Amino acid sequence: MFKAKNFVIMALVAVAILMTVGSVLANESIIIQGSTTVLPIAQRAAEVFMENNSDVDISVRGGGSGAGIAALIDDACDIADASRFIKDSEVKTAVDKGIYPVPHRVAMDGIAIIINPSNKVNKLTLEQIRDIYTGKITNWNQVGGANKPIVIISRDSSSGTFEVFGELVLEGEKVVQSALLQASNGAVAGVVAETDGAIGYIGLGYLSNGVKAVEINGILPSVETVQNGTWPVARPLFMFTDGWPEGAAKSFINFLLSTAGQEIVSELGFVPLY
Repeated sequence: MFKAKNFVIMALVAVAILMTVGSVLANESIIIQGSTTVLPIAQRAAEVFMENNSDVDISVRGGGSGAGIAALIDDACDIADASRFIKDSEVKTAVDKGIYPVPHRVAMDGIAIIINPSNKVNKLTLEQIRDIYTGKITNWNQVGGANKPIVIISRDSSSGTFEVFGELVLEGEKVVQSALLQASNGAVAGVVAETDGAIGYIGLGYLSNGVKAVEINGILPSVETVQNGTWPVARPLFMFTDGWPEGAAKSFINFLLSTAGQEIVSELGFVPLY
């Protein structure tokens, strides 16, 4: 005969299984991919968000703005980080696949022009920087420096920083073919820090004592000069979602736009929205 206590035990086991399954089903995951400029913001925000939301798991990876937007279009991520706005061609490809990218501005940033700290040059004009990157100026003695060849460090074409630099500084001209292309802000900063004659460009959050930021038209890159509009190479930073976000993705972006989220932006050396 089936005993009552066996029924109770089985019932308890069933409840435990249902609670476990319910817990697993309740967990939400978010995949974030894209810009290496936005990467530290996304990583730190994800850490804090998960500390306060144990039912959400967030995976963050870089790869560049183009890679992030491509992943969103291919439905391979939930949020695409981008240090530039989405291109018309990307929007068309997305819509053709049933994806409708929605931009969320999460921070502002300035692109700093950096050189090795041993270089005695302290300031350049936008025209001089453009002439360096297009090959018209090839030696530091042409801009008040030592008789030393200029080693040009640039981001690769999948980078949103590359796109914005090309628009705001190069005005559509092409980077000289001898430029050394790097896949991330950190890589650019690392090469410039180790190479006497190098010049590169990075987001504000990647500035350190290992490199020296140059003045442009007498202005240094900083949170203040980006906020007041005097730094000429500034841009917004975005996160894109497929349609208006829902669930955990919506909560995460709302957190990043909150006072606490914007404090993270500021702590990392970027420019908060307010």
